[in-house]
Parts: sequence; structure tokens; C-alpha cells
Amino acid sequence: MRKEDCFYLGKIVTKYSFKGEVVIKLDTDEPELYTKMESVYVEFGANLVPFFIEKSSLHKGNQLRVQFEDVYNEEEADAILKSAVYLPNTMLPELTGDKFYYHEVIGFTVVDDNFGEVGQIVHINDKAAQPLFEIDRDGTEIFIPMVDDFIKKVDRENKIIQVNAPDGLIALYI
Repeated sequence: MRKEDCFYLGKIVTKYSFKGEVVIKLDTDEPELYTKMESVYVEFGANLVPFFIEKSSLHKGNQLRVQFEDVYNEEEADAILKSAVYLPNTMLPELTGDKFYYHEVIGFTVVDDNFGEVGQIVHINDKAAQPLFEIDRDGTEIFIPMVDDFIKKVDRENKIIQVNAPDGLIALYI
């Protein structure tokens, strides 16, 4: 499985028992959606390796306690500790309306109510205090905060995101 075809589900943060159980901290607002999984992909270096799940249960909010097949002691659990966990993009719940996954809008065109066509989304910067659309406008980078008040419409069919950026924000970059 290629990493590009998967989404980040979480990270194995700790061992739970001497029988090889581990705890995955899920990167989701709806952890209950992931309690019935049959398998996940665990990152080892540049590879994603499938791990099959024998049993799992919710643990302290957004954590999942998991017993993997073939991981039955502390040493085997240590080998996967701190590893990232992925699922195929096909397993993402479908979003509707103006909600979207970051990877889903790469390549969409951003159109501002006042400015017009801004450019194409090339990346989502989620390392800042708030996520930003990184937009390419003929070689010029433009950053627009991903604030609900700014995003007016997500048109998946035409790959357009309609925004209403604050006055002067786009002009700062041009």
C-alpha cells in the first residue's frame, strides 16, 4: 500500500499489557467509527505494513486499545511503539456540504467573492496556529486561513472553493 493512497489515523503511543496490547491515539473527532476495523497499516521506515486486529475497544476518549495478530508480548509491542497508523483513503467517511479532508481539496481552484479567481491549492499547511490554504497563482504563493467564516462554498463537482477573504489579504501577496 502506498502512503499517498492512505490517510493518517493515529500513532501507537504506549503498550497496554504484557500480552502485546497497544494503545493508538486516534487523530479523529469520531473515534467510535474505528472500533470495528479488521486491519490497519503500520509505518516502518518508508513502508506501510498491514497488521490484522484480533480485538479493539475505545480507551480514554480518542484512544483505541488494540490486540494485533502476531503481537503477543512486550518485545513485539516495543517493535511497533511510536509508529504511525494508516488506513486506505477508501475507508474515510464521505463528507458533504462545506466540510472536506485536506487531501481532497489539493488541486481545487480558490475563487474569492471580491478578488475573483485566486489560484490553485497546492498544499494545506497545518503546522501553523490555524491551517492555511497554500495557493499557487502563476508562481506566487498566497496563503488564506482555513476559517469557517472565510469558506463560503465547496463545489466538489467543479473543484472550486468559494471564499470571502478579508479585504486586502490577497493583495498582500501580489
